[in-house]
Amino acid sequence: MSACIVGWAHTPFGKHPEEDVESLIVRVTQDVLAHSELSAADVDEVVLGTFNEGFSPQGFPASLILQADNELRFKPAVRVENACATGSAAIHHGLRAIESGQARLVLVVGVEKMTALSGPEIGNTLLKAAYLKEEGDIKGGFAGVFARICDLYYQKYGNQSDALARIAAKNHANGVHNPLAQIQKDLGYDFCRTLSDKNPAVIGNLKRTDCSLVSDGAAAIVLADEETARGMNNAVRFKSVSHVSDFLPMSKRDIIQFEGCTRAWQQALQAASVTLDDLSFVETHDCFTIAELIEYEAMGLTPPGQGYRALEEGWVYPDGKLPINLSGGLKAKGHPVGATGVSMHVLAAMQLSGTAPPEIQLANPKLAGIYNMGGAAVASYVSVLETRD
Repeated sequence: MSACIVGWAHTPFGKHPEEDVESLIVRVTQDVLAHSELSAADVDEVVLGTFNEGFSPQGFPASLILQADNELRFKPAVRVENACATGSAAIHHGLRAIESGQARLVLVVGVEKMTALSGPEIGNTLLKAAYLKEEGDIKGGFAGVFARICDLYYQKYGNQSDALARIAAKNHANGVHNPLAQIQKDLGYDFCRTLSDKNPAVIGNLKRTDCSLVSDGAAAIVLADEETARGMNNAVRFKSVSHVSDFLPMSKRDIIQFEGCTRAWQQALQAASVTLDDLSFVETHDCFTIAELIEYEAMGLTPPGQGYRALEEGWVYPDGKLPINLSGGLKAKGHPVGATGVSMHVLAAMQLSGTAPPEIQLANPKLAGIYNMGGAAVASYVSVLETRD
């Protein structure tokens, strides 16, 4: 790869009744230009990632980025969407513009405003990322989709409620130290493991602590070609990226294998000429705790059905051999759909540049892995990032 992240910005994720899509976009765009020490006139292209699908009444949003600075007027701007992997899709679009030579500097923004809708409306909107002909009647929206995945996993490998509770507790403990996270509270293993009035069943085997949060928020990065990045203060290099897509219907695949995730990781690691053991940390897509568990197996950390070992052996904790979701993940940080993939890259860039919150900053990290997933393991994006020499 010959592209770098040279600036980043991130709003706090959470409920922001005073904000709309436009104000979130404007805020994070101004912040990322300031962090990059660039003027809007320096930007060659603009990419906006947002899922929407009814979350916001405002369609055709790409040019809303121009509201942040008049000097963005007449820049090419496009909106990209790929379900919960929308943010990474937007980044890939920007990387292609740089790789093709059409742009030196690309501004990428991911955004979502979810909390203006009622609970049932949110569920119906998210379910549009499933295959409606077969999965449209699943109760519980997308939580119901992953509850079905959880049931199938348990049927094959046994009840993994202990492992799911450990994942939730780990990510919430990490999120305590992330000032951008929606929930900054250490819930503890016992709370996450126990069904209670404060941690009720959502659907099937999934409790509230197994489900990511409904969030508002935005994140942004500036991408630059290698030559341009050399003269800039902040630079985190893309060592490789990969994107694969699988069948949309769950009925056409073994849904508990996340085969697209496996292939995306294999392609990205091979392209980077590294192995999983070389990575300093990973940010992975824990939309539901069962997803993170299966992703341990899909990325090759454990054999199939043995994801629980990554927790029992302590591998995925901050002091383990491969810390996962130091940011708190979607579980604690929040999951404003279009912003999530960009957020993952921002938090990874902060780690690699040594600017993460001190309590979760690793000592001398060199390589980061990022996995962002759209739908039920349909769209799989992996990035391998490295520090600049």
